[in-house]
Amino acid sequence: MIPKISVVIPAYNAAQFLPEAIASVQKQTFSDWELLIVNDGSTDDTVAVVSEYEQRDPRIHLINQDNQGVSVARNQGVEHSQGQIIAFLDADDRWLPNKLHLHWEHLQANPHLGVSFAQVEILNQAGEPSGQISTGRLTQLKAEYFLSENPTTTTSNWVIRKELFSQVGGFSHDMSYSEDLEWLLRVSCTTDGQIAGINQVLTQYRTSSSGLSSQLYSMEAGWNQLVDKAKTYAPQLVERHFNLAQALHLRYLARRAFRLRLPAKVGVDFMIRALLSDWRLFRYQPQRTLLTIVAVFGALVMEKIVLANKSRDRSSIEQTSVSPETQG
Repeated sequence: MIPKISVVIPAYNAAQFLPEAIASVQKQTFSDWELLIVNDGSTDDTVAVVSEYEQRDPRIHLINQDNQGVSVARNQGVEHSQGQIIAFLDADDRWLPNKLHLHWEHLQANPHLGVSFAQVEILNQAGEPSGQISTGRLTQLKAEYFLSENPTTTTSNWVIRKELFSQVGGFSHDMSYSEDLEWLLRVSCTTDGQIAGINQVLTQYRTSSSGLSSQLYSMEAGWNQLVDKAKTYAPQLVERHFNLAQALHLRYLARRAFRLRLPAKVGVDFMIRALLSDWRLFRYQPQRTLLTIVAVFGALVMEKIVLANKSRDRSSIEQTSVSPETQG
């Protein structure tokens, strides 16, 4: 019997978190699903973990591929799927039990809806609630919104029509960052498929508690790839909104650098370039802009104070440790 919904989980060295993700699918009140877990060349126990679930639940299937990245893994999952509705879930995220049921109803009630999403609860690395809930716009989404910020927060939040995925094509194979934004932008610019959210938390998104400056600059490079691709199918949109979109994306990276407690100069760099890109950033969500400025520049000041105190303490220790003979 063909399932109504196909769930796709890309997995790379995800053995630690996969049991929670799989369990959240099994606990769905909507039970007419198949779960396709695409092992992207993992070197940990991902295959062994999935195999155990596969033996116990005939709805769960393991697909193996050489390591080719998350975009190829998701595309592979869709290619093997049977359902006419596709739901994506990352291996370290979780769903609330009524997610699939509410999205199924949302899509059935709105024939022109191509992508259904909802609000997202942010978890820390340990999977505990951080107290944060996504605040992105849920309805009346314009194409330019997907050029700079992701109202859907994470791909784990998406439930989409398979025919729409076939119409616009899969995720770009050469993108490891912003591939989700680029796909949504492509949908918004090249189809009549609507993108709309449900005003309810249905997905729990796990954030990383650590990070490297290089990863944020890779994210910036990924966004630049998005812009280059968008120029081929929405050149006027890019020309009209590029400066503000770039400013918003750089502001996001500045906030992320602060949350990850990276060296303050990283956040300051992103924020300065955001303001140089478009001064209208002060008018667009002014509170968020001002709070980000205070945070990143405040962190820089604190770093300088701490370094100055350490330097003074070091000098004091060196002076007191000088021997009488040296003092002469």
